Amino acid sequence: MVSNPVHGLPFLPGTSFKDSTKTAFHRSQTLGYRNGYAIVRRPTVGIGGDRLQFNQLSQAVLDELASKAPVLTYGQPKQAPPADFIPAHVAFDKKVLKFNAYFQEDVPMSTEEQYRIRQVNIYYYLEDDSMSVIEPVVENSGIPQGKLIKRQRLAKNDRGDHYHWKDLNRGINITIYGKTFRVVDCDQFTQVFLESQGIELNPPEKMALDPYTELRKQPLRKYVTPSDFDQLKQFLTFDKQVLRFYAIWDDTDSMYGECRTYIIHYYLMDDTVEIREVHERNDGRDPFPLLMNRQRMPKVLVENAKNFPQCVLEISDQEVLEWYTAKDFIVGKSLTVLGRTFFIYDCDPFTRRYYKEKFGITDLPRIDVNKQEPPPVKQELPPYNGFGLVEDSAQNCFALIPKAPKKDVIKMLVNDNKVLRYLAALESPIPEDKDRRFVFSYFLATDMISIFEPPVRNSGIIGGKYLGRTKVVKPYSTVDNPIYYGPSDFFIGAVIEVFGHRFIILDTDEYVLKYMESNAAQYSPEALASVQKHVRKLEAPASESESKQTEKDPGVQELEALIDTVQNQLKDHSCKDNIREAFQIYDKEASGYVDRDMFFKICESLNVPVDDSLVKERQGLTLLPDWNAVV
Repeated sequence: MVSNPVHGLPFLPGTSFKDSTKTAFHRSQTLGYRNGYAIVRRPTVGIGGDRLQFNQLSQAVLDELASKAPVLTYGQPKQAPPADFIPAHVAFDKKVLKFNAYFQEDVPMSTEEQYRIRQVNIYYYLEDDSMSVIEPVVENSGIPQGKLIKRQRLAKNDRGDHYHWKDLNRGINITIYGKTFRVVDCDQFTQVFLESQGIELNPPEKMALDPYTELRKQPLRKYVTPSDFDQLKQFLTFDKQVLRFYAIWDDTDSMYGECRTYIIHYYLMDDTVEIREVHERNDGRDPFPLLMNRQRMPKVLVENAKNFPQCVLEISDQEVLEWYTAKDFIVGKSLTVLGRTFFIYDCDPFTRRYYKEKFGITDLPRIDVNKQEPPPVKQELPPYNGFGLVEDSAQNCFALIPKAPKKDVIKMLVNDNKVLRYLAALESPIPEDKDRRFVFSYFLATDMISIFEPPVRNSGIIGGKYLGRTKVVKPYSTVDNPIYYGPSDFFIGAVIEVFGHRFIILDTDEYVLKYMESNAAQYSPEALASVQKHVRKLEAPASESESKQTEKDPGVQELEALIDTVQNQLKDHSCKDNIREAFQIYDKEASGYVDRDMFFKICESLNVPVDDSLVKERQGLTLLPDWNAVV
């Protein structure tokens, strides 16, 4: 960088030199911050740190610039463009002049008033020079009021001129459609607007009043007849003092009658009586608060006043010999009012103090009028008709839509598919019924019993289902408290009576014996003894057969081998109980033996698996197989 320290010399080669002491040649900073805001400042030094002379103004130059007129430099300023045109409906939008006025209306058909003063408000809308006349609505005036003249431009004369806001002022008369309105005053906005337009307003006037309306505001004249009794003293002494009694009207003797409660108020200030109804929530009655309005109640009428039209005219002292007073209202006594007999059963504390001070009556106890409810009627079930179960029939008496009786679900889940089967005989004097056999099935889950009679060929009796699943009632139980047969009632030798038929238990299956052994506490000693005796009888023939085993011929040995083979195949068979029942059916003599062909025929009918080897062995057997040993 080359600089010329001598200002008088030109900046030419040879007249300048390089300052070797300068090392900084950066430009000065022109931006800065003050109080957090960015500002621009003039540089005072140039590149290399030399002070700048042309950016510094002297005081003389600053004074000259301060006194310099811009007109001499820039010429005359240009005039601003004229303002945009604003139409009247925009400039005067929602600006309305309001004037208070009245007009006089003749009343020819009234003797109380000859004319009527009606006060109105005249509105002038500046946006379109329209006017409207509105009369404030007075409640119960009987005069159509409100908008008398709707908003429109009103004609001022016959030449077609219309009213302008310059024509309106206070203290003038304007005629609109034949009615003359007297303008008396205006609001503050109207006054400011007219004065701003150079219109001098007249002083405001007082609004004229309607003479008939002012007459109605005056208090009515009262005509008071002097009386011997000082009613004013009674009023001042007993003002706001009321006796309160609680009474009932018992109308239960009549059809649809009921006992209703009332409150009787006796006003000491004028000896009047008021009867109020006591309403309860959701009582179904109209909410009329008063049964009898506040009035004096006659106690004794004169003889000629019995036919007095009380519903049209009020009763005066001339028709009444005696009125009801406070001493006629006593707790515990009845009172006849308007043909109804009210019984007073209680009063409030103020009434008790008044009777104690006035009449010396201190004993006014509350009387309990609540009727004791009759004892609840015991619901008795109708007699059992014999159809279905007693529990199912009783559900029709408990609900309109009967529901099934509740069941012991836990018992049903624990004893599901558990059935006790018994062989029984019918006890009957008929000879044909002695050989009939029945299979009783007792279902532990529901305590129901079903009876099945195995069909016997050429017996003349159709076998099959003898009784469907149902609960069987014991013969000595009552209809109201039925007792059903249970598992403990079934044992060998027991007599079961089913709907008039007596059955004797002859035998049980193996599952019943296991159930009795595991639940011995449910059975009586007699039942356990009968089963033990039956088991001993079955074991006795088996011991005799063992003693004769040595004497058996080869055919018997072959038969026993066949039985062992069949028993091994029937270990896992599911219908073992059904096989026993089938053998019992075909063993008519109860000998425990069936012939060879019948044995294999039963096995084939019950889908018992029989190998081909057994069929071949069957052809060489001649003895009768013992079916008890097989199953």
